[in-house]
Amino acid sequence: MTQNLFIFGLGYSARVFAQKMLADGWQVTGTTRSEEKAAALAKAGFKPIIYSGGVSDDVTTALQAADAVLMSIAPDPDEAEAHPEFGGDPVLRDFGSRLKTLPKKPWLGYLSTVGVYGNHDGAWVDESTDCRPVSRRSKARIAAENAWQNLADAAGLTLGIFRLSGIYGPGRNPLEKVARGQGRRIDKPGQVFNRIHVDDIASALTLAVAQYKGGIFNITDNEPAPPQDVVAFAAGLLDVDVPPLIPFDEADLSPMGRSFYGENKRVSNAKSKTDLGLHYSVPDYRIGMNLALKSLWARG
Repeated sequence: MTQNLFIFGLGYSARVFAQKMLADGWQVTGTTRSEEKAAALAKAGFKPIIYSGGVSDDVTTALQAADAVLMSIAPDPDEAEAHPEFGGDPVLRDFGSRLKTLPKKPWLGYLSTVGVYGNHDGAWVDESTDCRPVSRRSKARIAAENAWQNLADAAGLTLGIFRLSGIYGPGRNPLEKVARGQGRRIDKPGQVFNRIHVDDIASALTLAVAQYKGGIFNITDNEPAPPQDVVAFAAGLLDVDVPPLIPFDEADLSPMGRSFYGENKRVSNAKSKTDLGLHYSVPDYRIGMNLALKSLWARG
């Protein structure tokens, strides 16, 4: 009997997971915002539903058949402050009551971010570390996590929360920026970031669904590193000049970009390895940049 996966927000990260599930014989239905994207998803073998907020009969019908449901839509910080019971999450707002009464009791997954830990001055954090988010965006994420956990507890559903570090993969990575002449090396002494390749996100989710696993998991690479080192490595692979260092105080960053630098930590992925059995295919940025180079060559 065919199993059904429903994804709220069938975008860049979720689509790689969806492709793996499709290959394993699952039927995959997911939401998108535009007709153009829906057509592309349908061509790839998915069942798309247009959703940009509000109650939808098409979504409700698809959820009734779901064996697994993944949420991959970011919460709205303004809504999170106004309606903390939903954590600013549009899915909870629109479909929370329906999710509590689904006949199949599906596995639930929520894609969150390591931003919920906030700033720890470069120290290591794991799933047991207190969350003290700094930005409004990260505060909304922890509010949404809590709201989803409350729903799962009330409905007797299994929920996996996956805290992702900086996502990259084909077409979206530092090497591509360097190749376009847009690479920048911003120097903030002591600053490090973790990263995660989309293939490893997909592997983590596939394992969690197969094991009907709940809990909180950091999905992140093995090696937190200064961002300027990653750009320099990418430039070396491309055999182009390494972009000059720009002091953080002089960097022209957007408010969102600057907020990322306000949260400095090293994120442990040990629990994902022991509890999920996850083997990271892209455990560090050097392997990731070499994969990006191969992808760039393949596209000509």
